[in-house]
Amino acid sequence: MSFLHPEFLYYMLPPMFILFFFLLTQKNAQESFFSEEVMAKLRVSANTLTLKARNALFLLMGVLMVFALSGPVIDEGTVEIKAKSADIMIALDISDSMLGEDVYPNRLKLAKQKALALLKIAPNERIGVIGFAKNSYLVSPLSFDHSAVGFLLRQLNTDSITEKGTSFLTMLEVVNKSIKKEAKKYLLILSDGGDSDDFSKEITYAKENNIAVFVLGLGTTKGAPIKKADGTFIKHNGEVIVSKLNENIKELATATGGVYIQSINSNADVEAMLREIEAHSVKKELKSQEIKRYIPLFYYPLGFALLIFLIATSSMSKREKVNVPLAFIVALFMSSVSDVNAGLLDFVELEKAKSAYDAGEYEKSQNIYDTYQKQTSKADVNYNIGNSLYKQGKYKEAIESYKKATFDDKKSRANNFSNLGNSYVKSNDAQMLSKAVEAYEESLKIEDDSNVRENLEAVKKYMKEQEEKEQEKQQNEDEKKDKDKDKKEGDKDKEKNDDKSDKDNESENKDKQEKDKEEKKSDKKSKDEKSDEEKSEEEKKQEEKAKEEAKKDEAKELEDNNSTSQTQPEPQEMQDKMSDEEEKKWLKQLNKQQSTYLYRLNDENNMQENTDEKPW
Repeated sequence: MSFLHPEFLYYMLPPMFILFFFLLTQKNAQESFFSEEVMAKLRVSANTLTLKARNALFLLMGVLMVFALSGPVIDEGTVEIKAKSADIMIALDISDSMLGEDVYPNRLKLAKQKALALLKIAPNERIGVIGFAKNSYLVSPLSFDHSAVGFLLRQLNTDSITEKGTSFLTMLEVVNKSIKKEAKKYLLILSDGGDSDDFSKEITYAKENNIAVFVLGLGTTKGAPIKKADGTFIKHNGEVIVSKLNENIKELATATGGVYIQSINSNADVEAMLREIEAHSVKKELKSQEIKRYIPLFYYPLGFALLIFLIATSSMSKREKVNVPLAFIVALFMSSVSDVNAGLLDFVELEKAKSAYDAGEYEKSQNIYDTYQKQTSKADVNYNIGNSLYKQGKYKEAIESYKKATFDDKKSRANNFSNLGNSYVKSNDAQMLSKAVEAYEESLKIEDDSNVRENLEAVKKYMKEQEEKEQEKQQNEDEKKDKDKDKKEGDKDKEKNDDKSDKDNESENKDKQEKDKEEKKSDKKSKDEKSDEEKSEEEKKQEEKAKEEAKKDEAKELEDNNSTSQTQPEPQEMQDKMSDEEEKKWLKQLNKQQSTYLYRLNDENNMQENTDEKPW
């Protein structure tokens, strides 16, 4: 066993022993005035720990804490760690042609973004920067300090170099001077290729100086005009210049053992370029270091110090009447020691579970967390169990674990509700979506998170679409039912109409038959009336004949009366003075000549037969 910080033992233990020596040998102030027998009688309880005993326990506790601070360890040997790197020099073209806007936002800004992305994805490589146009300048030497390199890279623009044009040969010379000659040099050029069609000189120089060139082409073959700061375009002989991507530069890359890639908007081209550089490069060893491996033991003396502190501050008495079995004390001590050891070594089990989870062994991670949770009964472990179950696709079991998890901090509670909502969504149960919405809303109440809000909006949108589909489906079913009902009613109406038409036909036939009968009756009646008219004409002749005879009789009677009377009354007066017997006689005579009891009151000439008259 050894100590990582033995200076604590040297500088803290001696003063501690001296201090506690004075504390242990110091007498109480009361003992200066009273004897020990009197002090024993004055004490409230003579069975508790004395002051000297407590100070002795505090001294032991202090010694154990100093041992813990000194870092006791068990050596496990040494491990050699070597730092290797493939030095990469980035050459950024800052000529005016890089202001072309055929890529967004323009070629120069896109080149800077690509270079900064390379700094992020290659943290273990030394990277330097060169800015070049007609001449070339070293912006940053090879360095592991990527933040400083990135700061200098952002400051580059087309005004950094006054001479216009693009020269790759001068840039290769700067690369050769900035890196040791015996080393293999790796150069990444971010450029639109310039205007040169022949790169034979550059290829020859790169081969002679052991430079592998990798090119990331910026721009398009269609090209774009070059805009100045004042908004005007660069012209040559009165015509606007259109700068295009010069793909001939790929000969410089392929001939020197490098790779040519045309840029895209995403960082996939930079990632592919880094893979190619690492595949072609031979990383050189920069430095090596031996690191010792050991097992820390500081928690053992620290744990014993805490136990002694509890004893020293308690009101435990030293009465001999309390007889506790020795076996019980040993069992209690062993159980407490085992619990303490388990608590102290919890981080080992949790680290194993975390490593298994990171490695994709979710079932193994779940089993370790389950065992640890049963031993400790910690509710927050259920969160990790839920994550392992979620990764295995056991969403319903994950939901139960998330429900059991409890946290004190807001961040963890918000994450727990968020994962609970994700489990509800993944359970493929439409009824669970409303619970997912509630879980997301609870998470957002605790802490606002954009991803959780997006998930909440997506679930609400899906639920709304499903509800609209259900309503549309119900509406289609209702329409179908209404159509079926209308069809059935139409069939019934058709049957009724058919029956009605049959009945109408029957009634029409009956009416026709009745009409025929009536017409027959009317014909018969007209015949009868005609015969009655003929008969009445004969009766009329008889009546007229009877009247004439009556007149003759009256005239005869008048002549007889004239012979006996001097005055002759008017014929009308004679009619008025007709006796009742005469009237009866006249009516009797008239009725004899009548063959019917009806009297005709109208004239014969006024009677006209109506042939269109209906029989009813």
